Amino acid sequence: MKVFDLFCGTGGFSKGFENYSGANFEVVFGIDLLSTSIETFKLNHPKAHAITGDIRKVSKTDVSEATKIKKGDLDVLIGGPPCQGFSSIRPFRSSEDDDPRNTLFEEYASYVNFFRPKFFILENVVGLATHKNGDTIIQMQECFQLLGYDTDWKILNSAHFGVPQKRERLIMLGAPKGSKLEFPTPKNYYSGSTIGYKDKSKIILPKMTDNLPPAITTMEAIGDLPQIGSGQQVETYDREPYNDYQRERRKDNKILELHSATKHSPKMMEIIKHSGKNINCIPKELITSGFSSCYSRLDKDEPAVTITVNFVHPASNRCIHPTLDRALTPREGARLQSFDDDFKFFGNRSEITKQIGNSVPPLLGKVLAEKVKNKL
Repeated sequence: MKVFDLFCGTGGFSKGFENYSGANFEVVFGIDLLSTSIETFKLNHPKAHAITGDIRKVSKTDVSEATKIKKGDLDVLIGGPPCQGFSSIRPFRSSEDDDPRNTLFEEYASYVNFFRPKFFILENVVGLATHKNGDTIIQMQECFQLLGYDTDWKILNSAHFGVPQKRERLIMLGAPKGSKLEFPTPKNYYSGSTIGYKDKSKIILPKMTDNLPPAITTMEAIGDLPQIGSGQQVETYDREPYNDYQRERRKDNKILELHSATKHSPKMMEIIKHSGKNINCIPKELITSGFSSCYSRLDKDEPAVTITVNFVHPASNRCIHPTLDRALTPREGARLQSFDDDFKFFGNRSEITKQIGNSVPPLLGKVLAEKVKNKL
């Protein structure tokens, strides 16, 4: 089954589709504005046609010819238009013509219209639900309805689906009119707070009666990795994995990549030694300002908070290792995002860290792939 990945980033979301063993999904196209992200996408989807550039300037006819995918041939279209694409959604204009005036969302909708996929998934930030008091998402659904597609959307917490991270995303499903749209049901239980949204039917939550296993914790995800200190780096594993999550990420991988810790200054090391759940744990004389989550340590017995693009720098977010005095390494961040250890990243350490922080967890893609397979 053929998959297109728009605004693909590293391709983590679509990699989840290919990792789902219950069906044969093949990613055949990816496009993103950032060249480093596309290079990463190509390393992990070597057979796909990949383009770096502004999606509004790429002809869909050329994409069709390059991928040999014509209207009606595409099984699944996935992607997350960047938030700025919602600021000025207008009534949908473009039919099959390439229109450089489209917003990024309209470009996504134009791909739906041009290729007529059997199924599409639009993922985005939770804030989309309340953007312009909910008018934006209503307009989006009306747009797809005009194109002949039924849609529904929900808010998912990644911790409920096997990801060791409390990362919440808005997921919209779409299929030709008359289709039944089904969302995945939670695989893990986590009782912590979730996003506040007035319509609770839009939030997928596990039930106490489901008797689910608890969510994967931070240390259950990264506890088998070598315990290095500030500024240190290793390229070999020094212990066996001790749970299924670690075994599944390691597979038969022998070389440990990206396990390099940021070299912290003496002052930062002093701050880190005081770190706890929030910034209030730090003596006031050591810091001048910061958000409540800055200079904070992750809980070892809970899923991690949402990983950001700066998770190797404690001054910007909550990213200090649960038991060691340093920030997370890129490999630990990738583990918390559910990337397998053999997933290849392109770029320098800073570029790779940003790619990891911006990714959609592959395991979230995998559970959605299961629902798509049942549909198709």
